[in-house]
Amino acid sequence: MKIVFLDAGTMGATPLTEIAALGEFTVYNDTSREESLQRATDADVAIVNKVIVDETFLQHAPCLRLVCEAGTGINNIDTEACGRHGVDVRNVAGYSTDSVAQNAIMHLLNLLGNAFHYDQYVKSGTYSRGKLHTDPAHPFTEAAGKTLGIVGMGAIGQKVAQIATALGMRVIYYSTSGTSHCRDYPSVSLEELLHRSDAISIHAPMNARTKGLIGEAELRQMKPTAVLINNGRGGIADEYALAKAIDNEWIAGIGLDVYEKEPLPADHPLLHTKYPERTRFTPHVAWASTESRARLAHEMAENIKKAFLIP
Repeated sequence: MKIVFLDAGTMGATPLTEIAALGEFTVYNDTSREESLQRATDADVAIVNKVIVDETFLQHAPCLRLVCEAGTGINNIDTEACGRHGVDVRNVAGYSTDSVAQNAIMHLLNLLGNAFHYDQYVKSGTYSRGKLHTDPAHPFTEAAGKTLGIVGMGAIGQKVAQIATALGMRVIYYSTSGTSHCRDYPSVSLEELLHRSDAISIHAPMNARTKGLIGEAELRQMKPTAVLINNGRGGIADEYALAKAIDNEWIAGIGLDVYEKEPLPADHPLLHTKYPERTRFTPHVAWASTESRARLAHEMAENIKKAFLIP
């Protein structure tokens, strides 16, 4: 069996030995569109993360029997075309729940805790030159007693809610699907969530209902002391509106891990706001803890075994 991983660079140094043990294994850190039409020509299994698998790709991979998504979302894979070609598609769900939730809480605590200022206060030498043992001019905000509004109460949203509750926060949520299946926390309208929340954390998928869900009108409804975190998908919160919200002090801060265009362009307004201390960024790494990537590699190996009935 020939297995090709077309964009393994996202896995970093994660061992892929379980997959390698299943057949002839070829690994590429990244693959362009043109290269993808050549590198899977004789493959039985193609592992992809962002590489597009469509009708053209499949026509150039006549031996292909399985496409493994190195993640959960399969918006880069044309599943109908795969079905026509008799190609199975398997993804990995739930591997990064703890990792993404931790990143969201990290952004939350950094924003409420004024971490950017304190870190610079010490590193710049201001603290060393001062006479006081503390910085009384820049108090931080406690999470306890505040309201966290979660947009999308799936597995990750529920994990974030559990941690926030342990911190003493009240939790409400808005169901982007309209089902409100989680009974552990109050389900509210988006308008109510915007008005009531001291912090909002987005954990919804990108679809027709969520694209542009949080725009200028919605940001203007938030408290000026509130912060917004997006670990869902770039584009759920309008990035240009977010930059405008920071510049005009409509909200107190943002924490982002996902972006509409990745990597984030160097000239993007988010990177040039008037108040950079109110912004926290991570480069789409919320999913990628050491443990999370190890689980992903293991589950991809298991998916291949199941598809080819390997014990």
